[in-house]
Amino acid sequence: MALFPTKKRNLLFYCMLFCISASAQVKDSIPNQQAEDNVKYPALQIKGLFQARYLTGMTKDVDVNGLHHADGSGTDNNFMIKYMRVQVRAQISKRTEVVVLANLADFKNDPKSRVLENAYLKYTFNPKLAFTAGQFRPWFGIEETYPIDIIKSLDWSNQYTEFGKLGWTSFQIGLSATGQLQLGEVPFQYAVSVVNGNGKNQVNDNDNGKQYSTRLVFGLASKYNFNVGLNGGIGEVFGKKVYALGIDLSALVNFDPKWSLDMQLEAKQATNHVLYNAVDPELRSSNPDAYLIRGVYLLPNLRYEINHRNLSAFELSCRYEYLDTNFRINSNPRQTITPMFGLEFLKNYGARIQLGVQLDRYKYQVANTSQYNNNLFIIQVQSRF
Repeated sequence: MALFPTKKRNLLFYCMLFCISASAQVKDSIPNQQAEDNVKYPALQIKGLFQARYLTGMTKDVDVNGLHHADGSGTDNNFMIKYMRVQVRAQISKRTEVVVLANLADFKNDPKSRVLENAYLKYTFNPKLAFTAGQFRPWFGIEETYPIDIIKSLDWSNQYTEFGKLGWTSFQIGLSATGQLQLGEVPFQYAVSVVNGNGKNQVNDNDNGKQYSTRLVFGLASKYNFNVGLNGGIGEVFGKKVYALGIDLSALVNFDPKWSLDMQLEAKQATNHVLYNAVDPELRSSNPDAYLIRGVYLLPNLRYEINHRNLSAFELSCRYEYLDTNFRINSNPRQTITPMFGLEFLKNYGARIQLGVQLDRYKYQVANTSQYNNNLFIIQVQSRF
């Protein structure tokens, strides 16, 4: 893929942000200006999330992390704390906010590149333009627009995790411009980001390259909240050109005041530069695009509003995923089906219990690796506050 030289590309990116900024310098539209003026700054807001789960493996010789043990070792059941998040949001002025998000549960691992998740400053000119700088989640798909505590399945999709390793999703360090406006009668959202691409909590970028991505979202049917998202990215990693593409569809159908169906469909493809750089230079192709990752997932979620005493709603979801991390050279696709049943005890996912099964199937099973068929039973509890 032909790209501009790095310095010219950087200049082009910043010029584009300047043009967006210049076009967005209009007066803010604030419904209650007097109320805004009465706010005392800084205004602090503290939120949190607790999420714990019990897992038990239902496949012989496969542990709870999906790793096969030919000798029969490994742990096949486990209590764990997945998240103990604390977020502090400081509204410094009408337009400026600073956000810090930490997952204290990550202290159980090596905290060197963990724990701190969000750490950014956001300056909002108006709804059409806002700049975010620091460590944040660049928009590159549906899942970046949701926090973990309202995901309709067990966890992030497998492709979200893999694209996070590649620097396109999850928490990255960089700069982003976002906004929303009307294109005629069509609601439109955009995000333009440039990031280091080597993950969160890194002291330095690990090379001189940067990764540039764009997300465009078009609201095509307001009655069904039907949105189409287009995602694209280019970049340079250790002197090699890389790219990523994606498309996603989402809709929310309200059958009546109690029943609703939330649908998500997302497909992505990208250069798997992590795999490329892990191969001996004498054995690998000179073209990183020989190592490509491709994935798709479908997530329907049926919800029924009960609103009876302490029970607010129940949900049924079943996510199907297809992911192949190297489909051109050594294809071994992974298919995952995750049926989940959830009970919501407080509104807005304030307290929830989920039960489900994760079923993993590989085209080829490889002993003593995580590429092995697996069935996992999960009970998960969470509370957001």
